[in-house]
Amino acid sequence: MAEMLGLRPKICHRLDNLCNSGTNAIVSAFSYISSGICDSALVVGADTNESLGSKLAWDITRGAFNLPVHWAAIFAKAHMRRYGTKEEDIAMVSVKNHENAGKNPNALFSEAITLDDVMKSRVIVEPIKLLECCSACAGSSAVLLLSEEKAKGIVETPVWIKGIGQQTNCASISKVMGDLEDIGTAKIAARQAFHMSHLFPKDVDVAEVHDAFSILEILAYEDLGFVERGRGGNFVTQKDIVINPRGGLLGCGHPIGTTGVAQVSEIASQLSGNAGSRQIQGCETGLIHNLAAAGSSATVMLLTV
Repeated sequence: MAEMLGLRPKICHRLDNLCNSGTNAIVSAFSYISSGICDSALVVGADTNESLGSKLAWDITRGAFNLPVHWAAIFAKAHMRRYGTKEEDIAMVSVKNHENAGKNPNALFSEAITLDDVMKSRVIVEPIKLLECCSACAGSSAVLLLSEEKAKGIVETPVWIKGIGQQTNCASISKVMGDLEDIGTAKIAARQAFHMSHLFPKDVDVAEVHDAFSILEILAYEDLGFVERGRGGNFVTQKDIVINPRGGLLGCGHPIGTTGVAQVSEIASQLSGNAGSRQIQGCETGLIHNLAAAGSSATVMLLTV
């Protein structure tokens, strides 16, 4: 990338962390600037639909369940069993995000779908259906980070990174969680990000959450503190926080190593007033929630204007 752009950066490296690659790269860039090593950093995410990260065959602790959809099904069944969440509640996540994707010219899926469409789509692993699964695809996104001093001189509406939280429990699924009704890494990362930013869940106006499967967005509501545990199924249609305005992974597609960068790009565009037809009026605080490997790794970031 540096060669193609004619750049000679002080530091140039590639970072791979499955679906968490993009946000982890942005955390690295933020750290370089904060430490004074450099005053600007370009983060580029790119991947193909044949990414090796789409199947976790290296992790033998997953046994025969080495596809992410297997773990989405386990999460969904556990939530339904404990809290009475209905399949229709989970399916509404896909309906909402496909509707949002219709306003995004870069989305893989631009047509709205109905609840009936989702419920009648083919069952992949019960109860997860085809229209509740994201599609791996090719894609790229980029974000430029600048020091505060440099940004103030050249950016009309700078967007500031106020909070960062990152947690990785383990490399294998064997120790990923003790309770299937939440994703522990996301809860820890969210707590870190809110503490660093001195913000609270009620302050968030717009959020990009990791909806690789519909149930993951419902778990995110709870892990991030938007709603109390077990109530995520009733939160899908709320209007207080705009969630996944670009269509999420379900509507946009999921180029695995790119997604975290694309999520940050969307929130930065919303906060700076540059989101075009999907612009959320009056938003000042945004959140990014990015998972990897069935929740064994999570990053949460808070941005403000």
